[in-house]
Amino acid sequence: MTGEDRAVDTAERRRDAARTRADLLAVATTEFADHGFSGARVDEIADRTRTTKRMIYYYFGSKRGLYLAVLEHAYAGIRALESELAVDHLDPARALRALAELTFDHHESHPDFVRLVAIENIHRAEHLRQSEALAGLAAPAVDVLGGILERGRVSGLFRADVDALDVHMVISAFCIFRLANRHTFSAVFDRDLLDPARREHYRRMVGDLVVEYLTAHVGRT
Repeated sequence: MTGEDRAVDTAERRRDAARTRADLLAVATTEFADHGFSGARVDEIADRTRTTKRMIYYYFGSKRGLYLAVLEHAYAGIRALESELAVDHLDPARALRALAELTFDHHESHPDFVRLVAIENIHRAEHLRQSEALAGLAAPAVDVLGGILERGRVSGLFRADVDALDVHMVISAFCIFRLANRHTFSAVFDRDLLDPARREHYRRMVGDLVVEYLTAHVGRT
């Protein structure tokens, strides 16, 4: 085998490894979201990916390592979208709406993310706290929001007594509640929060909540 052949072979192996790891994460995400950390079965993940437990442990070390990788991957997905959101050309209020709408759309299209967050809260974030990537899981949300808020304050549009985490909490509370509490809300109030007929109403609503709050009392004594 020539040096060029070895280089091609090595590159192919890396691509295969990346594909295998991605497949394992995708299947494991569903398994953990459906059954929680304790109820999820590595054997089931291995069967559905046509691999072995040994291979899973090779990539992730343990069931706990796989679960942590799933959490990191789930958070990294929404953070990547936030980082890529182009809002500098928008006025602060519209930029804030764009970020709220992005979160709304992401959570709606990634219900497993919401379920994983709920499951990890049951465990008091004991796994997530062990993540070496933890600091990077917060920065994009805070950085993007912080920039929008600063522009809004400088222009006299936004109040100055709230920070990026306050606003992030409000947006997340609305978007996660809509998914996480869908079934109990429907049982008690007979309203499906994911009813397509109400989708745009709720999407506008989360933007209204943050914009109206941030502009309330501005310029008043």
